[in-house]
Amino acid sequence: MQKIGDDLNLPLRRDSRTFQSVGNVIKKFKIKEDKYVSREFQQYGYDLAEELGDLKRVSLYIKLAKETPRGFMETARNFIKDAYQVKSKPRLFMWKLTQLKKESAEKKSDLKQKA
Repeated sequence: MQKIGDDLNLPLRRDSRTFQSVGNVIKKFKIKEDKYVSREFQQYGYDLAEELGDLKRVSLYIKLAKETPRGFMETARNFIKDAYQVKSKPRLFMWKLTQLKKESAEKKSDLKQKA
């Protein structure tokens, strides 16, 4: 038979007047590193910075995640995953992202010229 509180790993108190110390309660909570993330693009930017090993520039990746189409970001991210013996993942990521943006701009300008 399961007692109340077994699934929470909390000690059962027989006397309701006893309290746990604040330190013990705080130790039980697991604080995430991303506790200030409130939007999806912020989480995506943080995860990308972590994957690239460039946590110094988290704000850059968050800004890119907010302003750059997600398809470009994912294509560049997959390009980095598939690359072999890369010296600088962040640098390669930015290069690929720039290349994708240029290709997209060229396609748009070609379509305008044909019309």
